[in-house]
Amino acid sequence: MNYKAKALTIAGSDSGGGAGIQADLKTFQAFNVFGMSVITSVTAQNTLGVRSIYDIDSRVVGDQIEMVVEDIGVDAIKIGMLSNTNIIETVVDKIKKYGLKKIVIDPVMVSKSGDLLLRQESEDSLIKNLFPLALLITPNLFEAEKISNFKIYDIETAKKAARIIYEKGNTNVLIKGGHLTGKEAVDIFYNGSRYEYFKAEKLDIKNTHGTGCTYSAAITASIAKGIDLYNSIYIAKDYITRAIRHSPTNIGKGAGPLYHNIKPLEIKITKR
Repeated sequence: MNYKAKALTIAGSDSGGGAGIQADLKTFQAFNVFGMSVITSVTAQNTLGVRSIYDIDSRVVGDQIEMVVEDIGVDAIKIGMLSNTNIIETVVDKIKKYGLKKIVIDPVMVSKSGDLLLRQESEDSLIKNLFPLALLITPNLFEAEKISNFKIYDIETAKKAARIIYEKGNTNVLIKGGHLTGKEAVDIFYNGSRYEYFKAEKLDIKNTHGTGCTYSAAITASIAKGIDLYNSIYIAKDYITRAIRHSPTNIGKGAGPLYHNIKPLEIKITKR
């Protein structure tokens, strides 16, 4: 039996298995998408926090991309943790060399435990060189504030931040609004001309480790299968909500992982 598509994740490794490469691959599998990985950093972490980070040599990062693309091929790419400028520049170079498309960037900057995952000097390179190559950028509220240099208080200020971020890369933006106040988790999408809102019940559950990675990976999986961007986000929003709702209670002593073994929503796709 064949997979429906092939997706590549370029990100860091989470030794605890709840975020990063591990979460992405579990999500791809749930969507019946063959998952491949390019590891950019190795982190020593668990549900309680990050102890150490070791960046992979940028030449090895480039070799990983080349080996995957030249043999297997890629239908869509999810990019997560890129912790230094050399790695960012290498990823940009390989994307351009192979003309890779359908790229979702989850701009990982700070972990939930407050650990810095993107060095300050690398932010400009990420925004200037990588953002323009993306189909979609998916920052959370804290990352959106950092990228836009604009404080977010509510949906209206999130909309303004989305416009600022859009203008930096001229690409679609989805601000994940799970930390906004209110009874719903509202994500704000902006494509340069209109806004869309993706809403779900806000769940009072501590096990949210890897939520951002999983959400962006779910979007990538649907895009890889040829589903349009709007419906890919819609399907991913449903998937991530149920993955949080059914998160296991027997993994770790801190903020545990999601339950990735969720069957994605199947909908009849209509043109918008």
